[in-house]
Amino acid sequence: MILPDFYIDDLIKRAITEDINYIDVSSAYLFADEDRTDAYFVSKADGVLCGIDVAMRVFSLLDDTLTYTLYKHDGDELKKGDRIAEFSGKTLKLLEGERTSLNLLQHMSGIATMTNAAVRAVDGTNTSIADTRKTLPGLRAIQKYAVTCGGGHNHRYNLSDAAMLKDNHIDAGGGITKTVNTLRGKIGHTVKIEVETRTLDEVKEAVEAGADIIMLDNMSLDEMKEAVSLIGGKALTEASGNVTLDNIKTVAEAGVDIISMGAITHSVKAFDISMKIRR
Repeated sequence: MILPDFYIDDLIKRAITEDINYIDVSSAYLFADEDRTDAYFVSKADGVLCGIDVAMRVFSLLDDTLTYTLYKHDGDELKKGDRIAEFSGKTLKLLEGERTSLNLLQHMSGIATMTNAAVRAVDGTNTSIADTRKTLPGLRAIQKYAVTCGGGHNHRYNLSDAAMLKDNHIDAGGGITKTVNTLRGKIGHTVKIEVETRTLDEVKEAVEAGADIIMLDNMSLDEMKEAVSLIGGKALTEASGNVTLDNIKTVAEAGVDIISMGAITHSVKAFDISMKIRR
């Protein structure tokens, strides 16, 4: 996944405008425009890096004289104390951009780190880890990019990517069979249909309706195993709901193809990275 420059620049400009407003009263009266400073990013924990190019873009948008050297790149493993990057630029601009740069870098690295923990937890199985649409408004692209840096996969990016019939679609549409048949008669041939199921009877109905992907929502381990057997390879299987790092390996061993986790984007802890000024 590649993040487009226009998206990143727009995101950064909005964030900088929000933070600086029209003046940084802490720095604007302390430093002249020609004052320059050397600084660096350092990791304060073990994890996976993501967003370093985005973080440096914050500074370069503020200061076109910025120079920098990267020692770590997106997807690299970090150890506590690792120096991630060194950079040199106008003192005022480095201080103005520090928080915005770190907010993005820490958030993206936190997602990559948590995703990687989930990927490692299912190692040895045939199950992949995927994100969901439970993302922060305006940040979906960087959050989904961070998932891939952690070794995970992206679920649909938005509502246009695939048809996903959740419980409310099915209940409002008159059941699985009717809803799938109605939808299949209207969508294009390239659009896949995923059906969320809550019971084994719904699993059977989804198979008979010809669903491409069947989600097993909040099912017990025994139910998931039986559902995988019932589906028998006729559709991809996706487990979702109440999956944690403590039980994820057991869920994977039930034989599902995919485990989708909203927590890797909506409940992630910021990864600890600091910016230090070289005295």
